Amino acid sequence: MILKKIALTGLTSAALALTGMQAHAQASGYPAKTITLIVPFSAGGGADNAARIFAQGMEAVSGQPVVVENKAGASGSIGAGQVARAAPDGYTVLFDASSFTLNPVLRKLPYDPKKDFVPVSQAIVVPNILVVAPGSPFQTLGDLIKAAKAAPNDLTYASYGPGSLAQMAAELLKKEAGIEMVHVPYKGGAPAMVDVMAGHVGAYFANAASSLNYVTTDRLRALAVTSTKRMPELPNVPTVAEAGIKDFSVYEWNGLFVPGGTPDAVVQKLYEIVKAALARPDITEKLARLGLTPVGSSPAEFAAFLAAEDARWREVVKANNISLD
Repeated sequence: MILKKIALTGLTSAALALTGMQAHAQASGYPAKTITLIVPFSAGGGADNAARIFAQGMEAVSGQPVVVENKAGASGSIGAGQVARAAPDGYTVLFDASSFTLNPVLRKLPYDPKKDFVPVSQAIVVPNILVVAPGSPFQTLGDLIKAAKAAPNDLTYASYGPGSLAQMAAELLKKEAGIEMVHVPYKGGAPAMVDVMAGHVGAYFANAASSLNYVTTDRLRALAVTSTKRMPELPNVPTVAEAGIKDFSVYEWNGLFVPGGTPDAVVQKLYEIVKAALARPDITEKLARLGLTPVGSSPAEFAAFLAAEDARWREVVKANNISLD
C-alpha cells in the first residue's frame, strides 16, 4: 500500500511537471501563428475602429498576423461567448468594451465573466460628452439639472441601446443629482445623435470619439465631459464633477481578454505585446485622432479595475431599480 501511494504521488508529480513544461514551451514560442481579435460589435463602430488600429500595432510587435473578426449581437455577449469556448492558447482574444462589466449586472449570460475569461490589459479609455441640441435652452449642466428637478420625467435622454454605457452614465447622473429623466433607447449611436441634434431628445452622453467633431462644428452643444479632467480638445467645457456632481467620472473603455485556463506565461507575453504596441508613436497617433487615450494596464491592474466597475454599476442598477426584462 505504501509503495502504491509513493508510485501514485510520483505519477502525479510527473504529470504536473509535464504540464508545466508544456505551458512553458507554449509560452516560449508564443505567438507562432495568427492571433484573432474577436470584436463583439459591428464593423465601423468605436470598438471595431480601435481594434483595427490595435491589430496593426500587435502585428508590428509580434511579427505574426493579427486578424479582426466581428461577432456582433446581444450587447456583445455573442462574441464574448465564442471566446469563452475557444482553446485557451492565446490565439483567440476578446477585444471587448464597457459592456463586459455591464452585461453581468443587467443580463443572464451563457458564460461566467469571472471564471471563463482572464483579463490581459485595459487598452484604451475615452470619456463621454453630455450633449444637447444647438438650440436647446440648456447652456450648462446646472440648467439641465434645475429643469429636471422642476419637472420630473419631462426631460428625455438618448442612449445607443438598453444597458449601454450611455444609459448607465445618465442613470448615474440621475442618482447623484437626485433627478428623474426618461430613457429613449436607440439601436445605435448614429440615430441617437441625429435625434439629439434635431431636438427630438433632450440630452445624450455621447462617446467622445463619435461626437467630438459634431461639438467642434457647433452641430451639438457640450454641457460637460465625464472625464476627471477637461478634454484638451474642449478646454472650455467643464467636467461633470466641476459642474457640481462630486467624484463623477465615466469612461468607455476597451480591453483584451483570453479564455479561462490560458497559461499565465502566455497571458504575460500577450500583455507585453499590447504594451509594446501602445508604445509605438504611429499607433498612439492614430488612437489620438479618435480621441482615444492608451492605458496598457497589467493583468492584475485590469482585474482590479473590472472589480471596481462591477461594484459601481451594481450599486447604480440597484439604486435606480433598472431592469431590462
